[in-house]
Amino acid sequence: MDFLCKKYLLQMIQILHNARCSKSRECLAFLTESNSEYEIIEYLKTPPTVAQLQEIIAKLGIKPIELIRRKEPLWIEKFEGKKYTPASLLKIMVKNPILIERPIVINGDKAVIARPLEKAADII
Repeated sequence: MDFLCKKYLLQMIQILHNARCSKSRECLAFLTESNSEYEIIEYLKTPPTVAQLQEIIAKLGIKPIELIRRKEPLWIEKFEGKKYTPASLLKIMVKNPILIERPIVINGDKAVIARPLEKAADII
């Protein structure tokens, strides 16, 4: 199912989650403890499309570069120090989803990068 499906935007919180990330696991636990219904999107297994990333970025109110984990070794080794257009950054994230900041919590037309974790409370 498309993770930005309109049906879920109105009904269910979504978390773009990486099970290997401690902050992502903490956010998942927070959502569980808050008794919120949520859908887990394992974005490394099912990377978002360019259109989905555009939608997420719009909900976050940020620029594409702000969604990239610039301390990630892959970014440093392959991409750091070069000039990119917003469109090229989106394509880089689609091909290399490990570069996408996490966790991202989406609730309707709002989204946050839940770092610190308390940011998730603002939209649930």
